[in-house]
Amino acid sequence: MRNSYIYTILGSALLLGTACEKEIDLNLNGNDNKLVIEAVLTDTKGDCVVKLSRTKDFAADNSFAGVSGAKVQIYHNGDTTLLTETTTTGVYAAPELSGSGGNTYGLLVTLGNEQYTATSYMPSKVPMDSLSIVEEDLFGDITKVTNVSFKDPAGETNYYRFQQYIRGTKVKRYYVRNDDLTNGNDINARLYILGEDDDDHEYDINSGDEITVEMLNIDAAVYKYFFSLSSSATGESESATPANPVSNISGNAIGYFSAQTVERKTIIVP
Repeated sequence: MRNSYIYTILGSALLLGTACEKEIDLNLNGNDNKLVIEAVLTDTKGDCVVKLSRTKDFAADNSFAGVSGAKVQIYHNGDTTLLTETTTTGVYAAPELSGSGGNTYGLLVTLGNEQYTATSYMPSKVPMDSLSIVEEDLFGDITKVTNVSFKDPAGETNYYRFQQYIRGTKVKRYYVRNDDLTNGNDINARLYILGEDDDDHEYDINSGDEITVEMLNIDAAVYKYFFSLSSSATGESESATPANPVSNISGNAIGYFSAQTVERKTIIVP
């Protein structure tokens, strides 16, 4: 079985494929006030959520400033679902809506006189075989690391994203990968948590902890979006200003629409 590192995104320190996650609130030149769209549709009811916000200065705080009053719709094969705004400003949801692998879905956001559109292909689900904890010697310290095992299908291109929760708290990292070098292989994907921002050991994994991982199958455009964030957010100093990520949304907005399959597994660390 092949061991492979997970590429993670969004931050200036890419160490062993690990980087920080922040809300997508980057203002690229300090003047534009672009709409930010974070839209997700999965094959599971209750997961369909669209978040609308505005870009901020790069040095601004990381709080979510939602945009209300929009009309948000997801459509497929002539059927359209209108999302409703939740009690959280700027967060729209359709609890009963789910998709299925092998289909393409559309997103339409209307805000005032402006419209923003996107399409996303939901890939077929690649099942997670197992979730486990391994111990590795990282810089002289024996560290517990989450390991995701799965079989990458041969003869097709797949893109993956992983989300990890430790003791019920989402780890502020994005983990993405493709199968360019691992097509058809058995994969052991390690979800490393490294970086100066974890000096307080918030994400240390200990015996008895509950670990949950979501394995997402995403399309090429969504993969490129998250991967481009890792490239554009790097620089020679902390004041380096990132460039626009490769968004799949038209209409002068940034962000992404991802129709994705999801599988969740939870373990208790031995």
